[in-house]
Amino acid sequence: MAALGWLTPRRRSATARSVLAGEASAEAARKSTQEADTPPPAPEEPQFPVPGDDRAAAFFDLDNTVMQGAALFHFGRGLYKRKFFETRDLARFAWQQAWFRLAGVEDPEHMQDARDSALSIVKGHRVAELESIGEEIYDEYMAERIWPGTRALAQAHLDAGQKVWLVTAAPVEIAQVIARRLGLTGALGTVAESVAGVYTGRLVGEPLHGPAKAEAVRALAAAEHLDLSRCAAYSDSHNDIPMLSLVGHPYAINPDAKLRRHAREKDWRLRDYRTGRKAAKVGIPAAAGVGAVAGGTAAAIALHRRRR
Repeated sequence: MAALGWLTPRRRSATARSVLAGEASAEAARKSTQEADTPPPAPEEPQFPVPGDDRAAAFFDLDNTVMQGAALFHFGRGLYKRKFFETRDLARFAWQQAWFRLAGVEDPEHMQDARDSALSIVKGHRVAELESIGEEIYDEYMAERIWPGTRALAQAHLDAGQKVWLVTAAPVEIAQVIARRLGLTGALGTVAESVAGVYTGRLVGEPLHGPAKAEAVRALAAAEHLDLSRCAAYSDSHNDIPMLSLVGHPYAINPDAKLRRHAREKDWRLRDYRTGRKAAKVGIPAAAGVGAVAGGTAAAIALHRRRR
């Protein structure tokens, strides 16, 4: 039997070292259970925009991103008030603006029609005259339509010491007025041809829209020695995906359906500053919006007829 003694467990009193080992093992087991039950804290998001990064800048689309509605349509209202065109043109501008605000997307045919109308309207007028009128129209129709949320985003870049540019299909003269009034660096916009300071009614190249915006941003970044991977861009429209894709920090602001879907697929940041948008799509506010524009147009037409 003695030969089998090694199979029999021996009773030994616990030493201080064995007690310490047991307690350490129990504590490790308890911690591992707690860690499994509690997800690790999310890492803090790095500060953005980065203060003092002079190789970064921000590029903002204008229509429905910085401002409610389309700048070109507001400009058209101001020109009508100053007798630049007839009542039938006002009705077309009003319908296009109503459609744009309620649909929240750019219709290429509407935008092309508006551009053609604007070019024919300004033909023969001096550039300086339109720039001066643009200042007045900003106060009359645009200032109250700036989205405060987007304005705050632009200001954050300015406060970080970065340049901020508007990038829009609107005429560059109007875009520059808006940029100046908002305290931004400048604006990229559609350039209308002028000779000796007078508009010819033609464009230089094509409207700054879609891929043309991306090319303008690329050219400006090269001239300003910017690192596009450190830059930000903001837009509401899927038409601006080429511009948004250029930068390291793309934002979808008040996005249309296609841009919202694309932004989610790409994990881009989204911001929506519209209020009551879902309600507008189902009826009452939408109808009220159309009615207000139609009513304003009808009143303007009636007034025009009485004056005649």
